[in-house]
Amino acid sequence: QLQASGGGLVQAGGSLTLSCAASGFTFEDYAIGWFRQAPGEEREGVSCISNSDGDTYYTNSVKGRFTISSDNARNTVYLKMSSLKPEDTAVYFCAATYYDEVDDLPRYESDYDYWGQGTQVTVSS
Repeated sequence: QLQASGGGLVQAGGSLTLSCAASGFTFEDYAIGWFRQAPGEEREGVSCISNSDGDTYYTNSVKGRFTISSDNARNTVYLKMSSLKPEDTAVYFCAATYYDEVDDLPRYESDYDYWGQGTQVTVSS
């Protein structure tokens, strides 16, 4: 089970931190990804992290502005979003999949097995 939280309304240039709390599986064996879906758009991958070795991935549009981190003691993954832009406005989802470190990090929707509910992020200009 995944529970996403932390969304809200923020002005452009501001920051928000999203949380994804996991339960029901061995957290360290999984990768957690963040996806977002804007109105009328397809869901896109934003970032992901391996909970075993901390390896990360970011889509180009958020590199240098977003930081993903994992707290294995709390079974929680965070997405710190800074320098937010109106185009970051979307519903953000977290997802989990079993991950073997020899594989590439899972970047696509189809790579993930478990999904949390979304949390709305709105960035005003």
